[in-house]
Amino acid sequence: MDVYGDIKKGEKGALISIGAYLVLSAAKLTAGWLYDSEALVADGFNNVTDIIASVAVLIGLRISRRPPDQNHPYGHLRAETIAALLASFIMATVGLQVLLATVRSLWHGELVSPGMHAGWIAIASAAIMFGIYSYNVRLARRIRNQALMAAAQDNRSDAFVSIGAAVGIFGSRFGLPWLDAVAAIAVGCIILRTAWTIFVGATEALTDGFDVQQLMSLRATVERTEGVRSIQVIRARIHGSSVLVDMIITVDPSLSLFESHQICDLIEQRMKRKHDIMNVQVHVEPD
Repeated sequence: MDVYGDIKKGEKGALISIGAYLVLSAAKLTAGWLYDSEALVADGFNNVTDIIASVAVLIGLRISRRPPDQNHPYGHLRAETIAALLASFIMATVGLQVLLATVRSLWHGELVSPGMHAGWIAIASAAIMFGIYSYNVRLARRIRNQALMAAAQDNRSDAFVSIGAAVGIFGSRFGLPWLDAVAAIAVGCIILRTAWTIFVGATEALTDGFDVQQLMSLRATVERTEGVRSIQVIRARIHGSSVLVDMIITVDPSLSLFESHQICDLIEQRMKRKHDIMNVQVHVEPD
C-alpha cells in the first residue's frame, strides 16, 4: 500500500467537499435571508464551518505527506488525526451558536413562515451532499484515511441537516411557523453529535487506543503461524492512515537465527495479506 499516494488521493476528496460547501453555503445563506428561513440560515452556517473543517483536513493531509525526518522518525501521518480533532472543535462551536440563536428567537416569539423556494434549495443541497458522501466514504475506506472519513461523516450529517431544514420549511408553510425554528434546533443538535463522534475517534487514536476485537483478530493470525509457540506481548496503534503492530513471540530454542527470521517474515506476510498491515515489528525469544 502506497501510504503517501493514498493521502494524495484523499486530498482530492477534501477539495471536492470544499468546492461543494462554497457553493452551497452561499446559496443557503442568501436564500435563507431572502425567504426568512432560520433553518436554512443555520444550515448555511453549518456549511461555512464545513469549509473551515475541510480546509483543516486538507492541511492535515498535506502535512502528513511529509517524509520522516530527525524529529519525526515515524513520519507526519498523525497530522491527519489532529486535523480531524480540530474539525470537531470547529463544528461543536458552530452547533452551539446555531442552538443559542434559534432558542433566542423562539423565546422572543420571532416566528415567520419562510418562502417555498428555501425548501427546494434545501432538498437539492441534500441530494448533492449524499453524492459527495458516497464518493468520500468509499475513498476513505479504500485508503484507510481517518481525516477523510471524518469529512465523509460530516457530508452525511449535512445531507440529513438539509432534509431536516426542508421539513421545517415546508411544515411552516402549512400553518406551523414554529417548525422552521424546531428544524434549526435539530440542525444544531446534529452538528454537535457529529462533532462528538469525530472528537471521540480522534482522541482515541491520539491516545493510542485500539479496538479490542481487531487486536484479538491480529493475535489469532499470529497464533496460527507455523513455528510460533506463544505470544508474550502484542500491541497495535493507529498512526494516521496506518496501523503499527509490535509483538514478542516465543519459538523453539533449537532453531537457528535464520529459521527464526523466517518465522518473522511469515508473520509479516500473513499480516499484510489478511489485515493489510505493513508495519509489523516482531521480537523473538526462545521458549
